[in-house]
Amino acid sequence: MSEEVSRLHIMRGPLVVAVAVLALVAGCAGGPPPRAWAAEVCSVLNPWRAEINMLTEQAQRQTQESTTPEQAKENLVRMLQGARDASERARGGLAKAGVPEVDGGDKIAEGFTSSLSKMRDAYGRAHDSVKALPTGEASTFYDQVRAAMATLQQEYAASALDTSDLNSTELQAAFAEAPECH
Repeated sequence: MSEEVSRLHIMRGPLVVAVAVLALVAGCAGGPPPRAWAAEVCSVLNPWRAEINMLTEQAQRQTQESTTPEQAKENLVRMLQGARDASERARGGLAKAGVPEVDGGDKIAEGFTSSLSKMRDAYGRAHDSVKALPTGEASTFYDQVRAAMATLQQEYAASALDTSDLNSTELQAAFAEAPECH
């Protein structure tokens, strides 16, 4: 065997491995299949919802038990900070889930992460508003808290994911089938 043929034969092994790796990477470039993406999304959103519910219930209970506006403010600020942080973690988890391998997957994934960004920001604005409230006059403080919470509710509702143009029968089926979503 000539020296050139030997070199080509020796290089053939690494070349085959490199081509195989590139083929695998290219196959994954489209993103996760619908069921895997739906499962990941639900695995991120379910704990987030539970944490938001727990923080809200805890803040309501603590606020009712508070004897001073200062205590109520401290509890509310802590709850809103926790909700903001939980929303950011969930947004990051959704971003890591990638783009589902469906038509319009990039728009769908962006819709989910954008919705959580808006929720995070709504909690952040409410946090900053409540934190800045003076507590000297109790009735004024509680009126301002109610106003801040009403604004939070409006912003939260406005940040909900608009699914009207994010239709994917593949993802609908995936969300219906994935055990993580039930």
